[in-house]
Amino acid sequence: MEQDVESPAIINKPKLPKQAREDLPKQLSEKERAKRFQRYVRKDGKCNVRHGNVRETYRYLTDIFTTLVDLKWGLNLFIFVLVYTVTWLFFGFMWWLIAYLRGDLDHLSDDQWTPCVNNLNSFVSAFLFSIETETTIGYGYRVITDKCPEGILLLLIQSVLGSIVNAFMVGCMFVKISQPKKRAETLVFSTKAVISMRDGRLCLMFRVGDLRNSHIVEASIRAKLIKSKQTKEGEFIPLNQTDINVGYNTGDDRLFLVSPLIICHEINQNSPFWEISQAHLTRDELEIVVILEGMVEATGMTCQARSSYVSSEIKWGYRFTPVLTLEDGFYEVDYNSFHDIYETNTPACSAKELADMTNRARLPLTWSLASRLSQQGLPESEREGKETKTGLDNQGKSQPTEKNGDVTNIESESKV
Repeated sequence: MEQDVESPAIINKPKLPKQAREDLPKQLSEKERAKRFQRYVRKDGKCNVRHGNVRETYRYLTDIFTTLVDLKWGLNLFIFVLVYTVTWLFFGFMWWLIAYLRGDLDHLSDDQWTPCVNNLNSFVSAFLFSIETETTIGYGYRVITDKCPEGILLLLIQSVLGSIVNAFMVGCMFVKISQPKKRAETLVFSTKAVISMRDGRLCLMFRVGDLRNSHIVEASIRAKLIKSKQTKEGEFIPLNQTDINVGYNTGDDRLFLVSPLIICHEINQNSPFWEISQAHLTRDELEIVVILEGMVEATGMTCQARSSYVSSEIKWGYRFTPVLTLEDGFYEVDYNSFHDIYETNTPACSAKELADMTNRARLPLTWSLASRLSQQGLPESEREGKETKTGLDNQGKSQPTEKNGDVTNIESESKV
């Protein structure tokens, strides 16, 4: 009994199935690798790059308009209010200073005195007159007189500078409001990219769609492979960018984006995925950046939407589920299935290995034709000697087989 009490309790963990035990390390390694790999472009299209140690900060001030437009909304509104407030305070102080230097503030109760601005008796009233002048409100209580040339000059200066400030600040707000960045929110990319066979060739595919009824005009798609490389000379190039052909030569990169489209990249000899197999893809660290550009139909401004796919988001041996159905008099798009994929039979080898296997399957026919053509060019004595040697080699075979008999018959008929 004592031995039973003192011995630690042994809890047997439930044994996982064999397939689950084999897949568990793969899933853990994929999660760790995805966690370790840093994106260049995030899924929402924002570039994951920060500029540090920029010493020539004056360059931002040379293009102050673009700098203000690029600011966040909170800071932009703060600068908008600050500029107007400082302008009103400055010219309010100038109106008060003119009244103070002319002695208008000392003759407030003198009806015979002609002030520069009627009913301007303090800095607050000068500030209100500055606001009325710059915003052209004109309540009629405070007005400038013709006996004040310095006031007339200040009125001209404030009117001109006020118009410039209005044009600059209102222009910044208008451009920031009308920016087509939010239009890109309704341009969607599939969460996964897939690799499968299409027309007998391996293809990399992803899907794009537009949620709005107002379409993108002159839409075009581009793709880049982001992958570090090392040259033959030993130079390391981080985040090297390589073009991925998505139909530039055939015009398939120019889209009529009315319904969701599947963008296809054929993996051929010019593709950066030519030598990448399924096993290689799971180990490799790469990123595919896709860029959709076009003009907004309502405003005519250029819009750009971006997304990216890391190697863990590229599914080998899958296809996209169809989302377009024919209804009574119209086509309907089911966006619930926009990101859905299904598995299909796809070779796990690379496109290069697949092409080599296809070529090897055709080699016997090619060799037979080459041998027949070479025999036609030999002298008759050598040809008879080769035929005699071939006959001796074939002796002793009970069931001789002749390959490519059809080709031989065609050649004999052509000789006749």
